[in-house]
Amino acid sequence: MKIESKLENKALLIHVNFNAPEKIEDLEEFKLLVHSSGLIPHHIIQTTRQTPTAKYFIGSGKLSEIKELLNHDPVSVALVNHNLSPAQSRNLEEALGCRVIDRTELILDIFAQRARTSEGMLQVELAQLKHLSTRLVRGWTHLERQKGGIGLRGPGEAQLETDRRLIKKRISTINSRLDKVAEQRNQNRRARQKQSTPSVALIGYTNAGKSTLFNRLTRSEVYVADQLFATLDPTSRRCYIPNLGNIILIDTVGFIRHLPPTLIKAFKATLEETIQADLLLHVVDKHDPKRHEHKEAVLSIIQELGAEELPILEVYNKLDLVPDAVAETYYDENAKPIRVQLSSRSGAGIPLLYTALKDLLITPDFRT
Repeated sequence: MKIESKLENKALLIHVNFNAPEKIEDLEEFKLLVHSSGLIPHHIIQTTRQTPTAKYFIGSGKLSEIKELLNHDPVSVALVNHNLSPAQSRNLEEALGCRVIDRTELILDIFAQRARTSEGMLQVELAQLKHLSTRLVRGWTHLERQKGGIGLRGPGEAQLETDRRLIKKRISTINSRLDKVAEQRNQNRRARQKQSTPSVALIGYTNAGKSTLFNRLTRSEVYVADQLFATLDPTSRRCYIPNLGNIILIDTVGFIRHLPPTLIKAFKATLEETIQADLLLHVVDKHDPKRHEHKEAVLSIIQELGAEELPILEVYNKLDLVPDAVAETYYDENAKPIRVQLSSRSGAGIPLLYTALKDLLITPDFRT
C-alpha cells in the first residue's frame, strides 16, 4: 500500500477525543506520523464522542461539516487517527469522495517507505498482507450469501477466493524466507556467545534519540532524522567500552503507542535480537513532556515480546534541551546503576554510561 501524490499531498486529519483511556490517541504524535509519511496536514478536524458510530466512526453532523469543507478545498487523502473497520473505511470514502487511511495503514505505509534491507521489506510486506487479509474477509462478507447450490456462485465470490489463496501463498513464502533469516541470526548469536561478547540492545519510543546515541558510541553514521521511525532496519556494530572491552550494540526500530499487532508479529525475527540481548538500554527523551506515557508503552511491548525479565538500564537522553539538567547516574539500593542522564548529541554524560555498562556487564561470564 502506497499513498499516492495528489493535490500536492494535502491531507485532512480526523481526530476523535474519547473518554476511555484505551481509545485515546495523541494528536501531536499523529501530526508527526503524517509528516513522516510525506503528507501535509492541510485540515485538522477534531470531534468528541463517547463511542464511535458503527457506520462512519464519526457522527453524521461532523461528517456533513467535513463534506462541506472538502467541497471548497479538496485534499488527496483523509487520515483518521484511529483504527477503522473495513465498512467504516468504505463508507467514509464514499461519503468524502477521497481515499481514507486509518492509523494502522498509515504506520504500515511509513514502514514500507523506510525499509531498506530485503528482510525489512519482507517483514513490512508480511504485515501489510496480514492486515489486508483481515479486511478482505470482512470487507466482502456480503458475498458469502452467494455460496450454496450450483448456479448461485457469483463472480465476486470467485475473485475473493482467488485473492485469499494468493495472499495465503505469499504469506507462506515470506514466512519461509524469514525463518531462514532467523536461523542465520541464531547462528550469529551463538558465535557471539562462544566469544563471550555481551550484546546490548537500544530500545525506546520512536524519536527518542537511539540512533544518535548508537552513532556516538560506535562512531558510525546510521541515518538520523527528527521524524518518527527514522530507523527501521536493525543495525549491529561492535563497540569498545573502556575497562570492559567489546560489546555488540544493536539499534532497533522505535516503538509507539498502540503499535499494530501485525507489525509486532511480523518483526518477531528482528525483535528477537532484543529478546536475546544481555542488557537493554531504554532510551527516553528527557525533554518530552509525555516521556512517562511513552516509557509505559515501550515496557508494554517488551512484555509482549517476552523480554520483561531482561536487565534494563534507562538512558535519559537529550539533556542539552533541558535547562539546568546535569549528567548524572542514579543507583538502586544495591548500588547498581539504573539510570544515566546524558546528551548523545553533545556527548555530555557518555563517560557515565560507559561506567554503568561496565558495572552491569562485568559478570563471571563477561570478564575482560
